[in-house]
Amino acid sequence: MTTTTTQTYRITAENVIRLFPEVDNHLAVSHRVPTDEHDLQGYDEEQIRLMEEVCIVLDEDDVPIGSASKKVCHLMKNIDDGLLHRAFSVFLFDSENRLLLQQRASEKITFPDMWTNTCCSHPLGVPEETGAELKTAILGVKRAAQRKLDQELGIKAKQVPLDDFRFLTRIHYKAPSDGKWGEHEIDYILFIKANVDLVANPNEVQDTRYVLPDELKTMFEDTSLKFTPWFKLICQTLLFEWWEHLDDGLEAYMGEKDIRRM
Repeated sequence: MTTTTTQTYRITAENVIRLFPEVDNHLAVSHRVPTDEHDLQGYDEEQIRLMEEVCIVLDEDDVPIGSASKKVCHLMKNIDDGLLHRAFSVFLFDSENRLLLQQRASEKITFPDMWTNTCCSHPLGVPEETGAELKTAILGVKRAAQRKLDQELGIKAKQVPLDDFRFLTRIHYKAPSDGKWGEHEIDYILFIKANVDLVANPNEVQDTRYVLPDELKTMFEDTSLKFTPWFKLICQTLLFEWWEHLDDGLEAYMGEKDIRRM
């Protein structure tokens, strides 16, 4: 996962505000994306609407600077100049310790048709999903995880209580989707064990599958399948060790304070 350019300065509030006038150094509910926006021509109408959602813009230490639209945060030209935002990745396991995967819908603007973990998205730049300190930031991403599990997979909050999410660590990574779009995130990793009812939103998810570790490894051997870069990173480095300790010893991996740079 490489890009053509990499910023050479530190990602600080001063540099981000200077380079990106689109960043609001206050929290906001949405940033209106014009319907004739050239960057979004030809994409699905609902996915264009979701580009109005606000992401939490960060410095490299995961301290919120302000907010910017999902569109601004995912343009590769901004990412290569250092624009960074907060994200989360949920790994949901059933009572048999099978991991729920989803295949992203073809309508998705970034990473369409790719297999990935249960749910991966962004907390919004609103007070209830934002936090400057790690404790409040974790609570914010848990709230965002509940919201997105319902929106993408029809999983109701009562089946995934906030207290049942277990925070493991944060990873900082950058990855292109295509020449125009990509990701540059500090990604909060959340585990949860629950038996849930699925009603997938076809505009978000085209398929789902429960897998055991060996079944997931077999999927990676299938060259016809594509996987999101963050999911591949986590699988190649951390996932299978965590999975092995899901019922015995996971506490040793939880609550990591350092950010893993990948």
